[in-house]
Amino acid sequence: MIKKIDVTQHTLAKEIYRVFQVSYRIEADILKAENFPPLQRTVLDLQESPTAFYGFYKAGQMAAVIEVKEEKDNTHIQSLVVDPDYFRQGIGKRLMDFVMEQNTNAIYTVETGVDNEPACSLYKSLGFIEVQQWDTSFGVRKIRFKKGSNKKTPV
Repeated sequence: MIKKIDVTQHTLAKEIYRVFQVSYRIEADILKAENFPPLQRTVLDLQESPTAFYGFYKAGQMAAVIEVKEEKDNTHIQSLVVDPDYFRQGIGKRLMDFVMEQNTNAIYTVETGVDNEPACSLYKSLGFIEVQQWDTSFGVRKIRFKKGSNKKTPV
């Protein structure tokens, strides 16, 4: 089940934090990142974030979280994390599909580390294309994907 999370509730923010920590530790290992900014976010950072959070629940447990930033013509996926206990069950894809069904923007964007093959494969399988790569100040080469275009389809 997917539902919007009220991140202002401390217990829910703590659960998001838990999923972020276990998932991002694995991503940091994949990317060989020693100083990985997503792992530095606090519960308070999450609670004060202007983004929307949606959780995927399985047997009453928060199995995954997607964080979405909606702008005028763009929906940006800020974070997509899956608890390692739930890897390889299609949950990340289901959350991405959910967001793209809920948000009617013409453009969707998402970023990850170039070496994060599971994430890159997921985004490519959903029709995202690479639009940019760059090196970060924390030693990770990142990649930005985009789906859609600035051109709106005439009605």
